[in-house]
Amino acid sequence: MSAGAVIDQAQRRHGGQPVAVGRPVALLAELTHRCPLRCPYCSNPLELARASAELATEEWRRVFAEAAALGVLQVHLSGGEPAARKDLEVLVEAAETAGLYTNLITSGLLLDRGRVAALAAAGLQHVQLSLQGTRPEEAEEVAGLRGSHAMKMAFAAHVHDEGLPLTVNAVVHRRNLDRLDEIVAMALELGARRLEIAHVQYHGWAAVNRAALLPDRAQVAAADATVAAARAALSGRLAIDYVPPDQYAVRPKACMNGWGRQFLVLTPTGRVLPCHAAESLPGLDFPSVRDGSLEDIWYRSDAFMRYRGTGWMPEPCRSCDRREIDWGGCRCQAFALTGDAEATDPTCALSPHRGVLEGAGEGDDSAAFVHRTMGRVRGI
Repeated sequence: MSAGAVIDQAQRRHGGQPVAVGRPVALLAELTHRCPLRCPYCSNPLELARASAELATEEWRRVFAEAAALGVLQVHLSGGEPAARKDLEVLVEAAETAGLYTNLITSGLLLDRGRVAALAAAGLQHVQLSLQGTRPEEAEEVAGLRGSHAMKMAFAAHVHDEGLPLTVNAVVHRRNLDRLDEIVAMALELGARRLEIAHVQYHGWAAVNRAALLPDRAQVAAADATVAAARAALSGRLAIDYVPPDQYAVRPKACMNGWGRQFLVLTPTGRVLPCHAAESLPGLDFPSVRDGSLEDIWYRSDAFMRYRGTGWMPEPCRSCDRREIDWGGCRCQAFALTGDAEATDPTCALSPHRGVLEGAGEGDDSAAFVHRTMGRVRGI
């Protein structure tokens, strides 16, 4: 393969045209589904992988080497909680040896001072810490674990002491969106260089809790204003990324910057996906790195080719001047709301299915969380 874009000769199901396929730039490595938290918006699939089925250390080592050779620059070590794996430090070293920039996406709960120091020594280059809230009792109501907020604060201090760059990730929803100014202040207090504010995506377990999590329009409008003001006031001190909710949008987001364009997701058992929720789509066979190389999967697998480019798109997407901006939006959301993965994302105001999104229900202050349940994770 050349270093530039590769013209894949597989013919598209729609239009029969070949598709230009560039190299991937980032790998999301879901090391495990094990997690000590029980978040009501958990993004792990409904069917969780057992620890015994996870890729072994040497399999991950081979994957990182193949990813680097393929052109990947960054690896995001995620889960579940990646620190549930005892070999996390070894995996960080393997990724660093392969020449990948390493980012750890973590709850912080299984990482004491000594382990953070060991990760830094192994070559870890960045940490992304999830926050469920700014006030302990509220954050722990979401996390489903007493004492978790204090553990996160201690972990952030360890990260600071090791001199590792920190990003705070705050998932926002009906119960905490009115605390957005406090979230910004806490990110500064923890020494974060970046704050990612992302509204809940209502797939999988989050769909079960839609009523309890969905904010109303007034909350979202106030949040938009808060983010704009914070960006202006903190320019040069804190970078703020903001992912608005699809429910009140008029155009879809480019999910993963387009299906199979830049990102790879590897599940704990080795399946390779274009996005973390792609296994929810029927009729797609996602290959495993246990059965083939990462290069073959990226360039030639039917699953990655299915929604690449624009040839698969229905109208009005196919003739839309934004088709190579939003790349048709989210296939998983289209399927979840319409039952058809090829449908125009209902987030788009031009979608014939827009009414499905608008009629999907409203938030309810009286709705109780249904927390995620999974086996106990050692260390908590």
